[in-house]
Amino acid sequence: MKTGRILFKRVALSVFFIFIIVYSFFNTRGIIFGVKIKNVNIVDGATISEDVLKITGNAKNAVNLTLNGREISIDQAGNWSESLALLPGYNVIEIKAVDKFGYSDEEIYKLIKN
Repeated sequence: MKTGRILFKRVALSVFFIFIIVYSFFNTRGIIFGVKIKNVNIVDGATISEDVLKITGNAKNAVNLTLNGREISIDQAGNWSESLALLPGYNVIEIKAVDKFGYSDEEIYKLIKN
């Protein structure tokens, strides 16, 4: 009877600590994995016929986001949208996101405008 009670306490304590570890990891995964630029609506190497291109994407956990060196605003979820005028010929689009710890992610897209 006493060994069953001790075993129950150990199992319950183990489950509690595992729950705390999983919960902590779940809530800090953004800090652990840093910033990442995702869901950008342009394709590298694409040929575009429009003069103005609306670019959207997501940079979760970013505190600073730049598009070709110009800072753009992001919402709390990390979503952003910006219009960019394209020049005839070859265009390079550089998107850079930085998080509050200084870690960064950078994506470079090369487009051709007809």
